[in-house]
Amino acid sequence: MTAPDWTRPHWTRDEARAMLLYFVFGEFAAEPQLDLSAHGSAGLPQGIEILRIPKDRLAHWDGHPLRGALGEILREGNPAAFDSARRASECLMLRGELPDADSLAYLGDTLGVVAALLDAGGVAVVDPQILAIFSAADWRARLGGDALSAPRCHVLITCHDDADGRAWIRTRGMRKFARPDVSIRGVPQARVQEAGAVAARLAELEARGMRFGDGSTVQIDGLPDGLRIRRAGSPDDPEFNNTHIELRWPES
Repeated sequence: MTAPDWTRPHWTRDEARAMLLYFVFGEFAAEPQLDLSAHGSAGLPQGIEILRIPKDRLAHWDGHPLRGALGEILREGNPAAFDSARRASECLMLRGELPDADSLAYLGDTLGVVAALLDAGGVAVVDPQILAIFSAADWRARLGGDALSAPRCHVLITCHDDADGRAWIRTRGMRKFARPDVSIRGVPQARVQEAGAVAARLAELEARGMRFGDGSTVQIDGLPDGLRIRRAGSPDDPEFNNTHIELRWPES
């Protein structure tokens, strides 16, 4: 089995900060004994903390991820995992921000803690940045071996209706890497798969450290002028919860 790759060969420093947020539901000892070495983790990086929310507080917790619009998305996406989380006696929230780094070891260490918590009583994990909930078994299957460090496993790519019958491709989750999300608007229906592959490739390059400047161009087969990048948005943008790079498919 190939080891996870946390390198960022395209890295140059960005002023943005990486933001991590995970919720682990279950029943845990007062001081869980975590086998971090089994998951290749050196422990939580500086800037990431764990907060325990017991059952008597869960009912009145404003930040409860199983409620509201996010809760409905999670319920529809994985009903069994949602039900397990809902029945859990407590929740451990891992959260924090870190400076942009030349390695993704901070993500690997945090994910290792999440995996160790699943071994110590966790039954479900919520990753709100990609609008997903996983049972313990789902999480282990998704993030086994070198898949643990694959950016595609930590980013969501969605397709929505855009104007004039065209499609809008966008990502969520790039804030984990201190990079903007990707938005491609005006995509012809016949080229949705291609645009999705472009978004995935841009997300991969960004996760590995690349930065795209305002006005730079992405070359696409069949588009002589390529797609021009415009930096947009803010971390408060509800469609991304992040800044993003905006690309628009040409009309003809």
